[in-house]
Amino acid sequence: MSVDNPHVLIVAQHASLKFGGEAALPWHYFHFLRKRGVEAWLVVHDWTRDELKSFFHEDFDRICFVPDPYWLRVVGRLERFLPSRVANFTVKLFVRLVAQILYQRPIIKKTIREQKIDIIHQPIPVSPKEPSMIFGLGVPVVIGPMNGGMEYPPGFRYMESRLANQTLKIARLWSSFFNVLIPGKLRATTLLVANSRTTDALPKFIRGQVTNLVENGVDLSLWKQNPQIPSHRLEDITEQNPQQPIKFVFVGRLVDWKAVDLLLAACKSVAEQISVELEIIGTGPELPTLQTLAQEFDLTKPQNGENSGKQHRERDIVSFTGWLPQAECAQRLESADVLVLPSLFECGGAVILEAMAMGIPVIATNWGGPADYLDESCGILIDPISRDSFIKDLAEAMLKLAKSPEFREAMGKAGRQRVLDNFDWEVKVTKIIDIYQEAMVRTKT
Repeated sequence: MSVDNPHVLIVAQHASLKFGGEAALPWHYFHFLRKRGVEAWLVVHDWTRDELKSFFHEDFDRICFVPDPYWLRVVGRLERFLPSRVANFTVKLFVRLVAQILYQRPIIKKTIREQKIDIIHQPIPVSPKEPSMIFGLGVPVVIGPMNGGMEYPPGFRYMESRLANQTLKIARLWSSFFNVLIPGKLRATTLLVANSRTTDALPKFIRGQVTNLVENGVDLSLWKQNPQIPSHRLEDITEQNPQQPIKFVFVGRLVDWKAVDLLLAACKSVAEQISVELEIIGTGPELPTLQTLAQEFDLTKPQNGENSGKQHRERDIVSFTGWLPQAECAQRLESADVLVLPSLFECGGAVILEAMAMGIPVIATNWGGPADYLDESCGILIDPISRDSFIKDLAEAMLKLAKSPEFREAMGKAGRQRVLDNFDWEVKVTKIIDIYQEAMVRTKT
């Protein structure tokens, strides 16, 4: 076992920038560890083989792929009949654990033996209560950073269906039992947590050291300010062009808990007072509903010659761009003035850090992950007290930033510096290497 130059095995369900979310985490760990020259290998499922091959040309032989058998895919399709949170604790959990037992563990054991692995890192799933099959492999194990223990804000608990609410209660009651039965987290050398909320949600009887480490990071080679667009169009909105619309942008999956419907309601109020644009980047099951709502709010022109009897605006205030790869998202953020993330159930919120890295102020919900990243120097956090107050406060925050380019500029600079100091992946990978080394020393003693 070499503490100074450890052989690291990253184990994950998948690793993908295209999927985004937690799937991006193992991708980044592998990328930045190899960039540092660390002897690292990656074990992931076969779903993202083509994407990983297209990027990791020189290190592709360091990636081991877990097969994706047809029968497990068939079982996995049952999730479409369940609410997303219920599916995650039932069908998806079953598929993940079975895949770990039958297919992933043999590959892990073989890789440990052939590559003389010193330490295993399992960065996802980020749920603190989900059992892990990564134990009894003869090397120390680091799990996380985990990020969870979330509930809807009290004023929005009605959004959780009765089925989802009851299923989650049962799952949490039984989580300690399942973690004893499948003791990966109880036996892990180190458990990484993103915040105190997650610490409180960890299973009972853990033996390892609990260490704080932020879940998300920012790749500053991608998310960076464009010197060709100084001050984020500060000059365009001075006296030379006072009618230039202020551009807000949302980036994320279009699901109900992202609360884009509330953003549209706030945008309607703002558009009645000043010239604005709102670009919604992403797709998901709520897209048709949101497009209809935007038309009802007179934020988009009627489609296919429809005429509701209203006098419609000459241009679309709201545009739905659809899903974009990260490089194109970065280009869109370059031309934006403010990022808005009204999510009511956001454990992380990597897009907030990406906007901050590009010098863009953020409006987000004062609940969950956004509250871990933002402070008053670089964004505005909206308290999720009730639906009506949330829409009102969101509109006021949008107006406040829209009317003060200097305020936006100051917030953008502060956000950029905050990312450089705390959330740069280069900084984060230095911390994770130190964590590996500490875990290996503790295991030896």
